[in-house]
Amino acid sequence: MTRKAGRVEFEDDDGRVVRYDRHPNGGGLVSPAAVVDPDATIAATAYVEAGAQVGRRSTVGEGSWVDHGANVGAGVRIGGNVHLGPGTWVGDHARIGSRAKLGAGVVVEPGAHVGPDTVLRDGVTVHGRAGDRATAPAAVRARRAA
Repeated sequence: MTRKAGRVEFEDDDGRVVRYDRHPNGGGLVSPAAVVDPDATIAATAYVEAGAQVGRRSTVGEGSWVDHGANVGAGVRIGGNVHLGPGTWVGDHARIGSRAKLGAGVVVEPGAHVGPDTVLRDGVTVHGRAGDRATAPAAVRARRAA
């Protein structure tokens, strides 16, 4: 089989071949069906799944996973070992701390901050606007999966 330079292929648990391309900035793994701006940085051990989008000048940290259909705006900083669940939306200039886990359909408004080790359940909205240093409400911060 002919291999494209920078392409990674492996077999998943169901026996399907999964393909990713190395992003030129950082070398992270990006599905061919994802849209990642060339000015974004995807760390070498990070993944961006099919249908996801990562905006201009955003950074996805080591070991992080941008799941199917997630949308990351421009100028976003995602720390290491973060999971953005399917359909999650992160607004421009937001910050996601290391080891945070965001469930499906979470909305992080532009400029909002989600602290390290935060666990957000499906459908939660984190409020903030550009320039604010808002964080997730105390009621939803540091909730660990049971």
